[in-house]
Amino acid sequence: SDLPCSHPLCKPRIPDFTLPTSCDSNRLCHYSYFYADGTFAEGNLVKEKFTFSNTQSTPPLILGCADESTDDKGILGMNLGRRSFVTQAKISKFSYCIPTRSNRPGFLPTGSFYLGENPNSRGFKYVALLTFPESQRMPNLDPLAYTVPLQGIRIGPKRLNIPASVFRPDAGGSGQTMVDSGSEFTHLVDVAYDKVKEEVMKLVGSRLKKGYVYGATADMCFDGKNPVEIGRLIGDLAFEFGRGVEILVEKQRLLVNVGNGVHCVGIGRSSMLGAASNIIGNVHQQNLWVEFDVTN
Repeated sequence: SDLPCSHPLCKPRIPDFTLPTSCDSNRLCHYSYFYADGTFAEGNLVKEKFTFSNTQSTPPLILGCADESTDDKGILGMNLGRRSFVTQAKISKFSYCIPTRSNRPGFLPTGSFYLGENPNSRGFKYVALLTFPESQRMPNLDPLAYTVPLQGIRIGPKRLNIPASVFRPDAGGSGQTMVDSGSEFTHLVDVAYDKVKEEVMKLVGSRLKKGYVYGATADMCFDGKNPVEIGRLIGDLAFEFGRGVEILVEKQRLLVNVGNGVHCVGIGRSSMLGAASNIIGNVHQQNLWVEFDVTN
């Protein structure tokens, strides 16, 4: 059923600023949502029940029924907002594994998604999520995102000279590092991006596709049909979080096929998105179990 404008969730006293709502011409609750990578969806809020099996279903949940969106597949909102599926369905823990992208025509790899306990979790390593009370809310901060304590970036054996403060929110909220499965590429603030590009240029600068920018944000791209060779010259890429936790992108998976014989390092510049945050996108979450223990 459609949500009327008079519903308290349409204009809550303390709104989730990432989901602006308004009243449409039919007095129904209209929403518009822009994701971290610039994609969007808009439509009406509705109330529906989710049924997972004959015995498992949720109470009626508020969700968005999009009539306009960048992507027609739909997105399950799993952030910390009051309208997210996690919050409404009272999910304490969830995890997923995004499959490695395949270039084989007609082959669609499948991933995995768990609500609740994951039977593979025995070997998982954890870092504490950063949380922000309302008294610490800052203009450039997204308090509903999953913010992680990124400490540094390594290319090959070399840890780049990037201050750890670049990956933490400053007084205005800029520099937050979030995990976002809805964004394709990882995006870094200028200070971090420049250091990554500087190292890539040292290693393979002569092979760079000059003047080419993918998705208006990523300019570390290469022509040719041998991306493995360029990856070998650059080396492994690692995002370091402390406690021995890191996301390791092995050199053979370093470059992403963006079509027409072009391959790019899967990192873009946040400022070109109009963002002031670091975003770890799904290209760097592939073939990993990523779990969020919301309760703890």
